[in-house]
Amino acid sequence: MGATSGIGREVALLYIARGYRVGVAGRRSELLEELRRMAPERVECATIDITREGAEQQLLTLVECLGGMDLYFHVSGTGQQNSDVDTDVELGVLEVNALGFTRMVTTAFNYFVENGRKGRIAVVSSIASTRGLGVSPSYSASKAYKEIYVQSLSQLAHIKKADIGFTVIRPGFVRTAFLKHGNYPMLMKPEKVARTAVRAVDRGRREKVIDWRYAVLVFFWRLIPRCVWERLNVHN
Repeated sequence: MGATSGIGREVALLYIARGYRVGVAGRRSELLEELRRMAPERVECATIDITREGAEQQLLTLVECLGGMDLYFHVSGTGQQNSDVDTDVELGVLEVNALGFTRMVTTAFNYFVENGRKGRIAVVSSIASTRGLGVSPSYSASKAYKEIYVQSLSQLAHIKKADIGFTVIRPGFVRTAFLKHGNYPMLMKPEKVARTAVRAVDRGRREKVIDWRYAVLVFFWRLIPRCVWERLNVHN
């Protein structure tokens, strides 16, 4: 989900190159069709806006066209700096990163449970989930929401005795359209992030920070006391 650009497109390309049957979904049908044409016998596409009611059924229809699902990979997301705390911007981010995310991930979770099928749900989050960033309140909060939600579903899978694994991917700054404004350090290429993310899924990792520089950064900024963090002038 979110295969039209950035990390999502690169992830889709990797799985297509491996010879898998792949369902690609997103809002821009022409970009999805480009992916389908690479291997029309193995790739199905569906134009899905995760903020719209009915997206759940569209996902299930795509799964049916594929003949089943073993991995649901959720990359869809949005975000922007909003130091003016414009309400419309904040709510727009939450609509995609929280409500849309919940709509689709619960659909995948219920599919695995109801069909008694072994599966994995992989979610792209962000290092922003680990600390609230003043310039991006809803982005930081929505990424933390994703991770707590996945944690809850993981516990629920054990309660239901469902064979569902979970992987949370936490990239640092990635060179995508989302970061076209502002000066961001240590920008990574989406191709590198996608390769590392897919490798983490292959290995059954529960969570993965990409890359080692951001792993070090997250380790140290988590050590900063809250009273100090909230007085830092963090901006881009």
